[in-house]
Amino acid sequence: MAGSGSSFGYFLTWSRYMAAKVKEVVALHGKSYVDGKMDQREMYKTIRSHLLRRATFMTGVKGEAMAPTFNTGMDGKVGETLLIRSLYEPSIRSVWVDDVVLLRHPNDSKQSLVRRVAALEGDEMLSNDPEDKPFRIEPNSCWVLADNQETKPPEVEDSRTFGPLALRNIVGRAIYSMTSPSDHGVVRNSDQAMAADAPVLAFELDLEEMGDRAGKNG
Repeated sequence: MAGSGSSFGYFLTWSRYMAAKVKEVVALHGKSYVDGKMDQREMYKTIRSHLLRRATFMTGVKGEAMAPTFNTGMDGKVGETLLIRSLYEPSIRSVWVDDVVLLRHPNDSKQSLVRRVAALEGDEMLSNDPEDKPFRIEPNSCWVLADNQETKPPEVEDSRTFGPLALRNIVGRAIYSMTSPSDHGVVRNSDQAMAADAPVLAFELDLEEMGDRAGKNG
């Protein structure tokens, strides 16, 4: 009976993993299919290709901006390896407040940052400065902040320096981190993201591969 339950749990996780990948294809190419720009055969080939592709990739992060979430050390010299879940069409249906995201700098597309989503479209932003007027985040935008409360602009770049971030600038969400083979763990995101990413993490987390990468980043 235990084996049967374990098999069912595996199948359920695998089904959710595949469903998540199909959802990504629909988000990317569904409109083209509905509009007749992509026929059924092309859509089938696209789905098949996407299902065979990894939903994650690894990247390194250094610096003090996201301490203490990541063990980068206050000198910023210790690197951390992150497993990033790709978000091909980021929206309020796939990005939530409290998510740690990898983003393209809005003023320099070649520069990437890791920041936490603090607010989404429609949220009202208030300042500690009474001279600043409150405002609402515009549609398809978000407000991102560094976790390290000891660093302030201009030392650290986030929405306090470059303003609201367009959701299209989000590349993916950090779902696992590793400083060394003995120091690693799941990245704490919103409850919605944790549930959505769990199947991806179950099938694509390779600790040995991350360990090799962490050794190079150290």
